[in-house]
Amino acid sequence: MRRKSLLSAIIAIGTLSMTLQSCLNDDDDNIDMSLPTALVTVRPNPDGSFIMQLDNVTQLIPDNLTKSPFGTKEVRALVNYTENGNHGPNDLVRNVRVNWIDSICTKLPVKSLGEDNNIKFGNDPIEIINDWVTVAEDGYLTLRIRTLWGNTDTHHIINLLADTNPDNPYELEIRHDAQGDAAGHWGDALIAFNLNGLPRPDDDKATITLKWKSFTGSKTAEFKLQMRPDGRGIDTDNILYTNSLK
Repeated sequence: MRRKSLLSAIIAIGTLSMTLQSCLNDDDDNIDMSLPTALVTVRPNPDGSFIMQLDNVTQLIPDNLTKSPFGTKEVRALVNYTENGNHGPNDLVRNVRVNWIDSICTKLPVKSLGEDNNIKFGNDPIEIINDWVTVAEDGYLTLRIRTLWGNTDTHHIINLLADTNPDNPYELEIRHDAQGDAAGHWGDALIAFNLNGLPRPDDDKATITLKWKSFTGSKTAEFKLQMRPDGRGIDTDNILYTNSLK
């Protein structure tokens, strides 16, 4: 098992549609190994082991790893795995071999500051790409974002603002601070937000309304979010911050 460069993983995601068509009759497994199999939540256990939450109900148990590569931190991650054929009841628990795994920048929402939002959180445009890694599941909102990048040494800061609408706690806003790096070439990145700390509906299901400033104006999208029934995943000390975003 190896840690994989997130940049390589994102490139693989971007070329997935082309690769799938070209390798339908290709016996070279190296192509498949370069692509992420899934987006998961790495959830550590008290004994140091971990499981990977595949969706709201399905868990992956790694056969070849006894400890999480991320220690005690919970994190969203891209993973390439191979199933070994051992499945639990209703196919909801699966034993797998992890071929590679890489974490995604994982954050908590921050409180809106009202009129001071532009100063504190920036107001640079950003695009949210609608594909399989832009998803709400396991109490997380994971987004594939796209913007202009010039200086690779500059860390763009992405925040998700809560409390933007006092009448709707599930109305959230993405803010992008390019740190002055607002020109250059188009590039993508992945970021995830743990929303399990939002007010909890009786059925643990919420409709998230996401707002952001794009390069063509204001945009809105809705996501159906299933929060964790047990309410776990809101320990701020166990959120892992990684990669070129902050």
